[in-house]
Amino acid sequence: MTSTATPTIDSRTRLLDAALAIIRRKGYHATTVDDLCAATGLSKGSFFHHFKGKEDLALAAVRHWNDTTGAMFDSAPYQQLADPRERLLAYIDLRAAMVQGDLPDITCLLGTMVQEAYVTHPAIRDACRAGIEGHAATLVPTIAAAKARHAPRAKWTPESLALFTQAALQGAFIVAKGADDAQAAAPLIAHLRAHVQGLLPLQPGTPTPRRRTQR
Repeated sequence: MTSTATPTIDSRTRLLDAALAIIRRKGYHATTVDDLCAATGLSKGSFFHHFKGKEDLALAAVRHWNDTTGAMFDSAPYQQLADPRERLLAYIDLRAAMVQGDLPDITCLLGTMVQEAYVTHPAIRDACRAGIEGHAATLVPTIAAAKARHAPRAKWTPESLALFTQAALQGAFIVAKGADDAQAAAPLIAHLRAHVQGLLPLQPGTPTPRRRTQR
């Protein structure tokens, strides 16, 4: 007989999920092992069974963040759009739609930690850099195809634009944190979209795609 019970989330994953939420809310340095145990109902013994310490947890949290967000973007509807320019703009539209809700929930774990730890914790800094650059790299094929179609003579590279999108998004999150208002990021992401549109002008005779409303 097959059980229909929902499988429980293992204690390691519970700690990692808690780390994503608490570090984005409190910051890396202010987050304690006690915070993580209290949030999950687990003991310190359970924590140290899975992680050597807080830095080890942070490095695992970066991997967990990359896996979780990577899967979300890989399965997002914009990936099915045939036109690469429209696909890139729809990616930015999705990022704009995501700045809804509580401020800590819309920000990036990697950007949050690297701002705090880039001097004091080089391993965290390097892991965050690799994560940000890795996500940017997923945009490069789309940008390269859009550039070949709409701006083949432009001097900028797909790699530089991909990384710029992440710099602009991280900057928007910083401004939102300073304003204590998630919506402060929205007009900045709109500027990013307009900038990308300008770099990839529609060629004569190209039908203007309808802008999709995020749901």
